[in-house]
Amino acid sequence: MLNDRAQRLLKTLIERYIADGQPVGSRTLSMLSGLELSSASIRHVMAELEEMGLIISPHTSAGRVPTARGYRMFVDNLLTISPLQDSLVSQLETGLRPDSPQRMVQAASSLLSELTHFAGVVLTPQRPDAAFRQIEFLRLSEKRILLILVTLDGDVQNHLLTPERDYSSTELTRAANFLNTHYAGLGLATVAERMTAELAQLHSDISSLMAAAIELGRRSQLDPAESVVISGEAKLLQITDLSDDLTRLRELFATFEHKTELLRLLNQSRSGQGVRIFIGEESGVTTLGECSVVTAPYLIDGLVVGTLGVVGPTRMAYEKIIPIVDITARLVSSALSHHE
Repeated sequence: MLNDRAQRLLKTLIERYIADGQPVGSRTLSMLSGLELSSASIRHVMAELEEMGLIISPHTSAGRVPTARGYRMFVDNLLTISPLQDSLVSQLETGLRPDSPQRMVQAASSLLSELTHFAGVVLTPQRPDAAFRQIEFLRLSEKRILLILVTLDGDVQNHLLTPERDYSSTELTRAANFLNTHYAGLGLATVAERMTAELAQLHSDISSLMAAAIELGRRSQLDPAESVVISGEAKLLQITDLSDDLTRLRELFATFEHKTELLRLLNQSRSGQGVRIFIGEESGVTTLGECSVVTAPYLIDGLVVGTLGVVGPTRMAYEKIIPIVDITARLVSSALSHHE
């Protein structure tokens, strides 16, 4: 734990560094922190913070910059969130009104990139591939159905279906009962292989619904990277913190291109509540070592179906980025839950 003086100095240092990207010296801290401390006293505190691994002194400067651990301390304990400007909220509300879930995902990714000037990433409503113990269809509105899967290990997965016609509660129950009776214990990808012939023999009132559900399983066998929508990667080229190392930048863009590691990270974010922040190596993705990823899950009728967020440098204005991601997730959730 840091005392109040050390907290104030660390907060001031990180805020200053985020603002201008230059190592922060003791004289600057003396002027900005509001503490009546001598330069010698400030240097002593800085030495303690450096020993704790919260800041580091670059070889070319007498000033200090925060480490990933320092950013974590800042985000968890010292950050003051800025309310999102009404104009930005209005821009999000206006932009997040597409007429389909697919276009909603693309719009959310683009808006996140536009508002943050970083890369916007969205995990589309997840595709089922795990073996299920029980399946249920829940009617949300006309031609909008939530497919609920309970896996063998008790995990609950939710997937949005948009069939060509509307279905009654009775029809949804019949379809779920058929799958639970004949295919419990299998994954939908496996069911897709076995069920093609049987679909033709089913009564037409539920066969098309079953086909829509099985198509999810069939798509789950495709490249999982198709589940991640990314916008604005090129904006990262304009960020000196990332672009001054071309090798690292190429590796970062390879991560965006292949998407598999991003998919894993975004899937991990689904299990949390609210905004999650991965700083540097916390993401578990080597190529994101100089980046932070800010994510939030989005829901349909209270059930998590995907994740969205931004990828940018660790030197980002967290107090602004966090509410943008948070409100975007809330607006996407609302729009998908009330879409008619």
